[in-house]
Amino acid sequence: MKQLIILSAVIAFTLSANAQKSAVYVKEDIAINGYDPVAYFTEGKPVKGSNNFTHHWNNAGWRFSNKNNLDSFTANPGKYAPQFGGYCAYGMADGHKAPTEPDAFTIVNGRLYLNYNKQVQQLWLKDQSRLILAAEQNWPVLKDKE
Repeated sequence: MKQLIILSAVIAFTLSANAQKSAVYVKEDIAINGYDPVAYFTEGKPVKGSNNFTHHWNNAGWRFSNKNNLDSFTANPGKYAPQFGGYCAYGMADGHKAPTEPDAFTIVNGRLYLNYNKQVQQLWLKDQSRLILAAEQNWPVLKDKE
């Protein structure tokens, strides 16, 4: 319980410092910390994207590790883009936007979900089905808000 209270406080502080109006989690106009969204599916792990392979979509620059991944994303961004614009899926289920870490991810039913960190990811994994439904209900209301 004490850990959950501390975690909630850390998330609340981070949210106030990192709240974004953008529908995509960006830093310096680059989506999801510059990681290649296609690589999560093809390599099963986060792979840093390259400045040489960048595509602008949904008001953000998306980076890719190679031309094949860039082409795959360009042909079907909805298939590869993380859910909830790359914001933390657990946070979205809880009714707020939170930044994410590249290595805290899951793929469920062909969809990429990112989490704030590995600790939050463990909470996410415990009740994923319910949290996905809650996040999907919250996303339309929160996607364009800070």
